[in-house]
Amino acid sequence: MFYTSMASSEGTTFHFSSLSLQNLTLLGDSYLRNGVVGLTRETGVPSSSSGTVIYNSPVTFLDRTTNSTASFSTKFSFTVKNLNPLSSYGDGISFFLSPDDQTLGSPGGYLGLVNSSQLTRNKFIAIEFDTRLDLHFDDPNDNHVGLDVNSLNSIKTGDCNSIGIDMKSGNSITAWIDYWHDGKNLKVFLSESIDKPIYPVLDMDIDLSQFLQEIMYPGFSGSTEGSTETHTVTNWSFTSFGIRHAKPRISRPHNVTDNTVSKNPAIEVPTDAGNRHKKIGLAIGILGPVFFCSVLIVFGYISFKKWRETKTDMSIQAELLTGPKQFSYKDLKAATNGFHSGRIIGHGAFGSVYKAILASSGTTAAVKRSKHSHEGKTEFLAELTIIACLRHKNLVPLQGWCVEKGELLLVYEYMPYGSIDKVLYQESEHLGFLKWSHRYNIAIGLASVLSYLHQECEQQVIHRDIKASNVMLDANFNARLGDFGLARIMEHDKSPVSTLTAGTMGYLAPEYLQYGKATDKTDVFSYGVVVLEVCCGRRPIEREPEGHKMINLVDWVWELHSKGAICESVDKRLNNEFDPDEVRKLLLVGLSCANPDSEKRPSMRRVLQILNNESDEIVVPKMKPTMSFSHSLPLSIEDIIVSCSDQDEEEEEARASLEVPIIKIE
Repeated sequence: MFYTSMASSEGTTFHFSSLSLQNLTLLGDSYLRNGVVGLTRETGVPSSSSGTVIYNSPVTFLDRTTNSTASFSTKFSFTVKNLNPLSSYGDGISFFLSPDDQTLGSPGGYLGLVNSSQLTRNKFIAIEFDTRLDLHFDDPNDNHVGLDVNSLNSIKTGDCNSIGIDMKSGNSITAWIDYWHDGKNLKVFLSESIDKPIYPVLDMDIDLSQFLQEIMYPGFSGSTEGSTETHTVTNWSFTSFGIRHAKPRISRPHNVTDNTVSKNPAIEVPTDAGNRHKKIGLAIGILGPVFFCSVLIVFGYISFKKWRETKTDMSIQAELLTGPKQFSYKDLKAATNGFHSGRIIGHGAFGSVYKAILASSGTTAAVKRSKHSHEGKTEFLAELTIIACLRHKNLVPLQGWCVEKGELLLVYEYMPYGSIDKVLYQESEHLGFLKWSHRYNIAIGLASVLSYLHQECEQQVIHRDIKASNVMLDANFNARLGDFGLARIMEHDKSPVSTLTAGTMGYLAPEYLQYGKATDKTDVFSYGVVVLEVCCGRRPIEREPEGHKMINLVDWVWELHSKGAICESVDKRLNNEFDPDEVRKLLLVGLSCANPDSEKRPSMRRVLQILNNESDEIVVPKMKPTMSFSHSLPLSIEDIIVSCSDQDEEEEEARASLEVPIIKIE
């Protein structure tokens, strides 16, 4: 349970006895599980990791009009423990205040606060709880607290050993941070109980007003470097107070007395005039209500017509989550040049995607558009409600939404290189850029975000449509997963629910086709196909250059693996400019994920560990398990495969009329 109060002119106060995505943004490797935020990866083998959790709403700390600065106090409980006692410890966590809600730094001694390649980029005020001695940042020891301002070289530190606290003990530790602006004083207290100690571990006189900005976001960060240390935050309270806001000036009304008002002598009115006024008054008394009723009828008709036009929009808006920005239809229409066909950059399960130039910021965005329909509304709400709560560096960031004029619109950050399939098959000018290092990094990024969706979210998210056209590339060729129109939320450790089979042929797991049950393992199968596609530069199912025979990519690579020549499947356009060991590893990962037996497929967390050299590779059998189809199919297997090579629109029509094949694994 959690309780939170809204910000007011007096300050901001909230209390979370357990943490929720409703009020928090997760970045990097951070995750939420059972009301507890983990800031770094939970792995039994040494790894490098960094993550951040940030309060969604900005907090006012400075009012320049009155030149006043807020005081603040925060209390939270955290745990630092080592999953493998033989592994090294480090690096720690921090509580910070940042001018933006996207603070994420590098792993290691940078504590997830500072970017290792741009040390002065991130601005922050932070209290670090450091569990590693890093001489580069003048650390006194491996168990200290320090105040950091825009740098990890602490202004002042406090030794936790002096108060008998070992932050690496694995015990729950409660921290109190109090800043009193009027007294220009900062104190940090630590305890292994719920009682606040009398003496602080860090006590210093400092004026933070020179570093605080008008609005800032409070949050936590954590990092590791070659260790199995984990960092979790279990509860959090925060309050700010003492800021003075300018009061509006209200002009005082003039006092009115009998002496300031001229008195006119009484005028006698003739009797005839009085009768005439009575008649006029009687007429007004009768006609007035008639006129008023007429106005009400006209107003009611106009209002009812307007209500009918906006009823659908309002019903959808009522279901939307607060958070993403609401755009106006007028602005998005102008940004897409009237939804001109020349601005279309793609199609998805939801609808067409347009390139947009937002006049308000001058930035480029991608706008997904669909007309109102039952299916359109369902997919729209599925995509919005799911992705609005997700925060990961390998997701396409959602910027906002719009429901107007019978339209459903989602606004995403624009991905300059488009989807993987376009880079691999359509846009030859990009082939020179998609080097092997980019391809390997794409596989890692996609594995990272799927691990987050499957195992690190409060509720498990099954994407159900992992394919090359739904994996976008940002300006640095990092993979960004998009199109959550078919995604489903599930409780962890719950049995999958049978649904109508959805997705794209060629990427669908055999058991999903047979039973219609989507699980995390069906996403793993699709990931394996995408990995092979990226390695080999070939579509999941394609026709032989000469002849009419269809080639299944998974079968083709597995056959080469059985001959001990799996590396021969790599994309010839790479001109042998790759690391053979990485090629072999990634191809075997792809095959292990595409195993027809779902029980033999690894979890996405295990895949990520393998690709990051944090876990041993999975042994892939030389021979792929054979599959046989029942003889009662309405179409031959070749007919099914042929239909898979058509465009997305044709695939949807084919699936609508195609009975699901019965697949048996022998």
